[in-house]
Amino acid sequence: MSKYKTFTLGGVHPPANKLTGHLPIRDLEPRGTIAIPLSQHIGKPAELVVERGSEVRVGTLLARASGFISAPVHSSVSGKVKKIDSVVDAQGHRREAVVITVDGDEWEESIDTSPDLLEEIPLDRRMIASRIADSGIVGAGGAAFPTAVKFSIPEGRSVDTLIINGVECEPYLTADHRVMLEQADELIVGTRILMHEAGTARAIIGIESNKADAIELLQERIRIKAREGKIPEGFITVLALKERYPQGGEKQLIEAALGREVPSGRLPLDINCVVSNVSTAVAVYQAVQKNRPFIDRVVTVTGHKLVAAGGGGNFRVRIGTPVSALVDAAGGLPEDTAKIIMGGPMTGRAIPSLDVPITKGSGGLILMDASEASRLAVKNCIRCARCVGVCPMGLEPYLLEKLVQHERYEDAEKEGILDCIECGSCNYACPSNRPLLDWIRLGKGKVVELRRSRMRGNQ
Repeated sequence: MSKYKTFTLGGVHPPANKLTGHLPIRDLEPRGTIAIPLSQHIGKPAELVVERGSEVRVGTLLARASGFISAPVHSSVSGKVKKIDSVVDAQGHRREAVVITVDGDEWEESIDTSPDLLEEIPLDRRMIASRIADSGIVGAGGAAFPTAVKFSIPEGRSVDTLIINGVECEPYLTADHRVMLEQADELIVGTRILMHEAGTARAIIGIESNKADAIELLQERIRIKAREGKIPEGFITVLALKERYPQGGEKQLIEAALGREVPSGRLPLDINCVVSNVSTAVAVYQAVQKNRPFIDRVVTVTGHKLVAAGGGGNFRVRIGTPVSALVDAAGGLPEDTAKIIMGGPMTGRAIPSLDVPITKGSGGLILMDASEASRLAVKNCIRCARCVGVCPMGLEPYLLEKLVQHERYEDAEKEGILDCIECGSCNYACPSNRPLLDWIRLGKGKVVELRRSRMRGNQ
């Protein structure tokens, strides 16, 4: 029996390929022209407040939140607004964006740019919520859900545990790993801020066992802070988790850490907990303690050919930076590159162009050659049920695929298609190379449209 905790249902073990985990974070200097999309989050796009010709600094508000589930967008550079235009995002959709010509690196005076660690939390709960919302912080793990909304605890609800997600179970990605190693103290303060905001006296930082250095470092830093009286004993703990995909899925992490199950169609809040990514917690520290909006993030750039040639790494990148600039900084595009995946290989998607901008949810870029990127020929389903065995949500992916193919969306809804977390375990395990997740993603979109149609009909 493993000494590490994990979830109970499904899961796979793809090769880790953590090729850049040993490479420290490098700052990528902004230059040229960047394009900052107004929609970098789940919910309504932000509402533009600047125009062509506007002079901006790092931290200048470009667009305000336009609804409850929305987030403001700030300039990540200083310069002049060249134009308001649409740009192609990582999914190939055109999104409205503010295009800025970089000129110097002037920051808004309200932002504390000093390297000093600020451990005393001066703001009360209401002010913390306001600062997080005004800073445009969203989940940095990829979902990009506005953090202020996630931590808006309704009247009558309570949270007994905050879980900080440091699992980073996606193969290849190492950005969160480096953040934990290089910004451990900021992470701890950010965790304390989120605990205060959630009204809980317990936090668990969950980290997969293949990041032993991060586990040891955070445990040591927490012990020192407890010894110094800066935090109570047991206030924040580090939990080592079994290396298993998708260990970093919100529901799987909750089960591993607390032994609780999030019911179908419900949220972690319904079982008295809330989950936040490690890089999100660091962004919260910067917002609350430094008045710094979400204007940059750490991105992994990796790939076997790239790293073998001495390239790749983990880069702190300003939001809106084109992928091309990041690839150049990481050593350039290998000649036989056939595909660039934004995100991890299990859940990420191939980007349509090197002009795609980095957004708040961009965790990594994986450069693949033709042998890695090509899809194998799709064969008939042999009813082996491997997709069922590896599904961490207890679904039947082969059945959902067939229902969607035959446009039986109501039946797919009854079979729990919206419970799919899109981890890709079914694709990985299928010996017939069937694009199960592609069909399920399509079906989820159709079911959501169906539900909206029903809601409109009931109004």
